[in-house]
Amino acid sequence: MKKILGFAFAIALAFMASGCTMMKMGTAFIKLEPETQEAYAKMMDSIDTYGDPAKAMMIETKINDDVTNDDAVEAIKAITEERNMRVTGDVKMFTKEDAAPDEVKHARIISVCNLTTAKVFLNHSRYYGGFMPCRIMLVEYGNGDRFLITMDLTLAIKGGKPLPPEMLKAALIVKDTMETLIKNGAAGEF
Repeated sequence: MKKILGFAFAIALAFMASGCTMMKMGTAFIKLEPETQEAYAKMMDSIDTYGDPAKAMMIETKINDDVTNDDAVEAIKAITEERNMRVTGDVKMFTKEDAAPDEVKHARIISVCNLTTAKVFLNHSRYYGGFMPCRIMLVEYGNGDRFLITMDLTLAIKGGKPLPPEMLKAALIVKDTMETLIKNGAAGEF
């Protein structure tokens, strides 16, 4: 009996020392943002539904029929300035006049950034540079459907350990701005 108890105690001690205890695993999520699991679950649900990881990381708004591509871009540029951000690029990727209905006919990227916020994020982690500058993709299909697409910044903000308060505040402003840009751009609202 002593040998069995000693063996069980040794296994329990090894298990606890390895970091594999439920206590250790449970505290891993306590150090993360409260919304972390929900944000990742939403992304995984989208991947499960559509099979497209890129779609799972983006948000989009359909451009109104009465708004031209140029009007959508001009609205984006005007709002960008109002929100203390800068347009850092506007690139027409391509136009294919004879595109099939389900084929991309026109693609354009508008890049925007708040340089002060960018510096704060880069000082926190250089890997945030992979999100910079924020981009909006205007995509038009051969059938006339048009969309404004941007990255869902939820995981960049809530996908790990809590950001410092001032950084979180700045990040939420950028997230709100990007969502406003595609919503108002699609409606042609300045």
